Amino acid sequence: VMLQNTKAKKKTFALKTMADFHGKVLEADFNGMLLNFNNKEFWTTLTGKFNASNLLLAYGIALELGMNEDEVLQAISVLKRVNGRFETIKSDGGIFFVVDYSHTPDALENVLDSINEIRTKNERLICVFGCGGDRDKTKRPEMGNIATKKSTLAIITSDNPRTEDPAQIIKEIEAGIQPQNFSKYTSIPDRREAIKMAIKFAEPKDIVVVAGKGHETYQEIGGVKHHFDDKETIRELLQLMGK
Repeated sequence: VMLQNTKAKKKTFALKTMADFHGKVLEADFNGMLLNFNNKEFWTTLTGKFNASNLLLAYGIALELGMNEDEVLQAISVLKRVNGRFETIKSDGGIFFVVDYSHTPDALENVLDSINEIRTKNERLICVFGCGGDRDKTKRPEMGNIATKKSTLAIITSDNPRTEDPAQIIKEIEAGIQPQNFSKYTSIPDRREAIKMAIKFAEPKDIVVVAGKGHETYQEIGGVKHHFDDKETIRELLQLMGK
């Protein structure tokens, strides 16, 4: 309705359908994507269709503002990943880790979908995630359903339980899991132990997503913030476990 009634200039953007600004993902892996925007190809170190959509939008706006197309594509191609947003770590043993801030159903689904589009059938996807305490409870079962449906194994853990009981939060997440996916998850309230379990389970070329914190460096429990960094924890455990 807003689009129909606005008197402003209208432009469309799309990856799958025809539009004023059309984009396509030609190739994708954990190092980045080869994109085609309006028949011009370029490489970006960003990964995931959600990032391709964001780049297409930025590209279109820049052109509408009168910027030179080649300069816009050059600028986009050198953009670096934001700390904690689809940030990758590769272990010496060949396990891929993706640390991402995704803490909503849509965000988690986007990340898992992006990885599922890249990985092969022999590469398993392990998802470590939780839901924040003192926040929207309705998203908990939904995230439980998404994680177990789109992962080989989901490990439900704590993510800033704040003043809530971590076990109760996990129980509410589990409520959304479909019966056919009961065998595809486990729950470990201690986040460090959950990441440790993911590393123990993972084999070379498997992908481990650690979702929810991203750039954050704390775990809030009982109203107290304790130092906790997902990336730091992953690297520490990899060294200790020799993986």
